[in-house]
Amino acid sequence: MTSTALPGHPHIAYRHNELFVEDVRVSDLAQAHGTPLFVYSTASMREALAAYQRGFAGRKLHICYAMKANSSLAMLQFFARQGCGFDIVSGGELERVLAAGGDPAKVIFSGVGKTRAEMRQALQAGILCFNVESEAELEVLSEVATAAGRTAPVSIRVNPNVDPKTHPYISTGLKGNKFGVAHERTLAAYQRAAALPGLRVVGIDFHIGSQITEATPYLDATDRLLDLVEAIEAAGIPIHHIDFGGGLGINYNGDTPPAADALWQQLLAKIDARGFGDRQFMIEPGRSLVGNAGLCVTEVLYLKPGEEKNFCIVDAAMNDLPRPAMYQAFHAIVPLQAPTGVAAAVYDVVGPVCESGDWIGRDRSLAVQPGDRLAVLSAGAYCMSMSSNYNTRGRAAEILVDGALAHLIRTRETAQDTFRQEILLP
Repeated sequence: MTSTALPGHPHIAYRHNELFVEDVRVSDLAQAHGTPLFVYSTASMREALAAYQRGFAGRKLHICYAMKANSSLAMLQFFARQGCGFDIVSGGELERVLAAGGDPAKVIFSGVGKTRAEMRQALQAGILCFNVESEAELEVLSEVATAAGRTAPVSIRVNPNVDPKTHPYISTGLKGNKFGVAHERTLAAYQRAAALPGLRVVGIDFHIGSQITEATPYLDATDRLLDLVEAIEAAGIPIHHIDFGGGLGINYNGDTPPAADALWQQLLAKIDARGFGDRQFMIEPGRSLVGNAGLCVTEVLYLKPGEEKNFCIVDAAMNDLPRPAMYQAFHAIVPLQAPTGVAAAVYDVVGPVCESGDWIGRDRSLAVQPGDRLAVLSAGAYCMSMSSNYNTRGRAAEILVDGALAHLIRTRETAQDTFRQEILLP
């Protein structure tokens, strides 16, 4: 069978002009489950995870999936079965990990605004580590842990003031960002952590941003982090693990991020040269594991010609695919079936939501007619997890493909689902 994989998507391919995810024809899924519809490839996720595992072969490593990228229960279950832990940023995400069968002893709790209730919840669950993001948080966590009669394992997230060269909304390692403790305050913060009751210093970490496509920011941040490890340990505070965060980008539109295994070969060469190669390492990949594993299927509703723009109106919208509206992000858009007898035209692909920001793609050449179905690619990360019910639109259904098997992992929400928790006045 003739098969042509899409660039950057080795398990999404055309076979005789029909789009397949692994061995499942996408048009069959759309017919059975309707649109919008998210479809994910397990082979893509396994392959992405294997690149990290190769990069760290022979090292002591915990891979904690950054579940904010896609937190659907079956996706978490998949990564738990691969031996992964989880990077969480809320008590709700911890509940999801537990519901999916994840091991709380493999959970890292990040985030700048942990509440006392979330701290108690995580201590009771027995998580691996709190990634503390401010000196004030150290004080509160000490109080909570002491009152609970527990000891909180802590790592301080350092803000190394390194430019990740990504979109400003997803840059997290510069002085102007809200994340982490300033590089110059880190030693004092560790000294305070070591002195506080109820805390146990176990590590150090950084996370400089998301959708990073160059190795240089990681190399620069690593140098700054290792300088701090030397200073902290010289002060008598041992650092048991070093956490390098996540943030490695994917190919959305000709992007050329380094492969995970190649990136870590570079970083480990630097780490070995500095004498830290035998440490316990942590990494927290998210987008790079799931982003290019997913697509969103949408149906063309109307074609609307205009004086300045032609519009291709589809049934997916900014509530399903928020990245274009939030970040002016690019997602490739391709037909499920090769067009026949239809002339191509340039369209803005837009959704039905009543906002001018509700667009999926700008200036796309498409040969389409109403009723055709399109696939929005690279939709595995920060789409379903950021989706909403704006305009009382139910969230889409989700399918996880494994070879020739297609598992329904989320049913489509009804209007009644969206207002189930609301109460009418008496």
